[in-house]
Amino acid sequence: MAKVSVYNMEGKQTGDIELNDSVFGVEVNEHLIHMAVVQQLANNRQGTQKAKTRSEVSGGGRKPWRQKGTGHARQGSTRSPQWTGGGVVFAPVPRDYSFKLNKKEKRAALKSAFTSRVNDEKLVVLEDLSFDEIKTKNFKNMMDALNLNKALFVLDGTDENVIKSARNIPDVKTAQINEVNVFDIMKYNTVVLTKDAVKAIEEVYA
Repeated sequence: MAKVSVYNMEGKQTGDIELNDSVFGVEVNEHLIHMAVVQQLANNRQGTQKAKTRSEVSGGGRKPWRQKGTGHARQGSTRSPQWTGGGVVFAPVPRDYSFKLNKKEKRAALKSAFTSRVNDEKLVVLEDLSFDEIKTKNFKNMMDALNLNKALFVLDGTDENVIKSARNIPDVKTAQINEVNVFDIMKYNTVVLTKDAVKAIEEVYA
């Protein structure tokens, strides 16, 4: 089992915690991580882009000039793609970009993402994370004490003081355990978990 140091909010080490190898010590599957990230980005696409082809553009019903004898190249319509105001050759149409990943693939990708953070020493465990009031400055001071920037904080519960204190800080995101995804784990420099969050994740994914 991998051992990770546990810190308090002042940045001092208070002990160690052993992480379950079935979640934080699996063989990293980079292909599955890539697929999970691509899936999330694809599923977020609206797919509402639309342009008109030459058959959909209004006008252009009559031949602009006779076929021969004008000195111009022959033209059949003022709505051909080469004309200003003409249709688009291979116009995009609304479509659904989403695709499916199997449940086992999703779980394996998430475990691989967590493991890669442990291997890169970019996973921090906190003894506890709570504030008496909503104050961004307190959250920023805690991050400075832990030497963190661009971090994902995974919480074991809905703590409004923590969530609202963090939401105005650029490159910081808070998430519940059921909201954690591979894209966010790989996007942020550091993943910060509370001890309770570690236990909850191990119960769900082990």
